[in-house]
Amino acid sequence: MNRIDEKFQQLRASGGKALIPFITIGDPDLDTSLVLLRALEEAGADIVELGVPYSDPLADGPVIQRASSRSLQHGVTIEHCIRMAGRARAEGISLPFILFTYYNPVLQYGLERFFAALAENDISGIIIPDLPLEEDQPVRELAEARNIHLIPLVAPTSRDRIRRISAKASGFVYCVSSLGVTGVRSEFYSGIGEFLATVRSSTDLPLAVGFGISSREQVLQLADQCDGVVVGSAIVRQIEDVLPQLADADARPGAIRQIREFVAQLKYKPETR
Repeated sequence: MNRIDEKFQQLRASGGKALIPFITIGDPDLDTSLVLLRALEEAGADIVELGVPYSDPLADGPVIQRASSRSLQHGVTIEHCIRMAGRARAEGISLPFILFTYYNPVLQYGLERFFAALAENDISGIIIPDLPLEEDQPVRELAEARNIHLIPLVAPTSRDRIRRISAKASGFVYCVSSLGVTGVRSEFYSGIGEFLATVRSSTDLPLAVGFGISSREQVLQLADQCDGVVVGSAIVRQIEDVLPQLADADARPGAIRQIREFVAQLKYKPETR
């Protein structure tokens, strides 16, 4: 069974909700990314998005753009990000991994080679935000052949498009909580309840909500309407805030602990709601 499916089955049985953190691989460096993956697992993360740094990240706000820039300055490539999953497995980290990447790096890597590398490194899903539904068939076929979920982003647009995207989804449906790019927000799209109800009526797959979630209060606000939350910019900003400490051997453990504690308080537990 795909690790993502297994995780959502476990959460459904326990009444829990998936906590899906995002980090940009290579920010501030590859070795620290591996340490952060361990910290995310210890904090209670259920699935992790491995962000591939990209020079033109159209769906990402300024926080993740800066993280991508820092990673690219260190020469981090899509190859490094894929291999990071394999390094994590060798360290005993069992979290399901999703690779978040734009389409151009995938094309440059080569589709067949790309999916072979994902399977080799035990990556369970991919998100490609700039790959439209109408052009995803070659990617979809290769993903299905490797039992890798091609996870779509669904925005609050027309009901017809929401239903078309949801009907072809795999793994779970990533529901965009706010219009625009990623980034920390104080409030969501005003019609989010109706939007999530439309998605829910279009698929039996789990729904995860992302784009803008940054606090426990927001997680609790959404808990009754979804099966999980994706937290990206808020975590990447936590990393950015402690970059000097991460570079200092004495201060590094405290910085990692600060990030771990921030993520841990986002974890939804029915008994403590």
